Amino acid sequence: MKNNKILVTGGAGYIGSHVVRQLGLAGESVVTLDNLSTGFEAAVTSGEFVLGDTGDDALLENVFTEHDIETVMHFAAHTVVPESVADPLKYYRNNTASSRTLLEASTRHGVKNFVFSSTAAVYGAPDGNSASEESLTRPINPYGTSKLMTEWMLRDLAAAGGPKFVALRYFNVAGCEPSGTIGQSTPNATLLVKVACEAATGRRPSVKIFGTDYPTPDGTGVRDYIHVDDLACAHLDALTYLRNGGEPQFLNCGYGHGYSVREVLAAVERASGAPLKIDEEPRRAGDPPELIAVADRVRDVLGWTPKYDDLDTIVRTSLEWERKIAAHDPTAYWAA
Repeated sequence: MKNNKILVTGGAGYIGSHVVRQLGLAGESVVTLDNLSTGFEAAVTSGEFVLGDTGDDALLENVFTEHDIETVMHFAAHTVVPESVADPLKYYRNNTASSRTLLEASTRHGVKNFVFSSTAAVYGAPDGNSASEESLTRPINPYGTSKLMTEWMLRDLAAAGGPKFVALRYFNVAGCEPSGTIGQSTPNATLLVKVACEAATGRRPSVKIFGTDYPTPDGTGVRDYIHVDDLACAHLDALTYLRNGGEPQFLNCGYGHGYSVREVLAAVERASGAPLKIDEEPRRAGDPPELIAVADRVRDVLGWTPKYDDLDTIVRTSLEWERKIAAHDPTAYWAA
């Protein structure tokens, strides 16, 4: 069938690889584009792999010419909030300018559907500490702004006859594929669950708490953690929705409740059976005290039904993958 392939940018990364795996299991034809700056080719378990940058227009022209791409799923991005504060132009170049190049190529080649990896960081520090899709978008760091600018491009391009889209605004993604086939091996990771599991397996000397004086029950930041396999499922649901003629959507992806940093670290200690060495540090620039999803719409619009809404399950799957890395298990992959 013509025009039925799915291009996944950043598909060798943490979230993208989990989506590629689910697409393969669903029988979809996948082409993954990744520069491997933080991803791993071994994480790409389905389809064809192309090495390169999303902002390389000549490369994109070759990929779109060679393959009949129906849908683009766009994950490729820098994602570290403190780094975005220190080096904002890096984020505007890679997350925004490269997305514009990808959108231009997608439009040139008649792509029908676009699923975008966005972020709850577009909300900044919302009033009331929870965010719905109607909440004001007021990012407080360049990472969030760089993603919001791409949302605007998608909105305006769709209104001008470009691809229909779903922009999924992720809250805090954690966990690993439950059977242990793939996992999170991002070098120099900053996501709390990953960092804590590295500490639990001896790959870090300690884990840091950034800010203990927030206006939260235990003084540490509170976040809505979503298991990566549930998030990946939302992408396949978004694909089905768009193929069925769905209109453009911005949708929160979270569970609608949160855990503090201390609660997450306690869960890692339960799973590992040993205490963590914890260092308390000042707050980081760009971090809101609390950020929880109002996530009814993603269920209503896409019919999304999460399966792993449990902190201990999220932590257990992360720790199991981390133990494979620590043991140099040949079925795992990690940065040398």
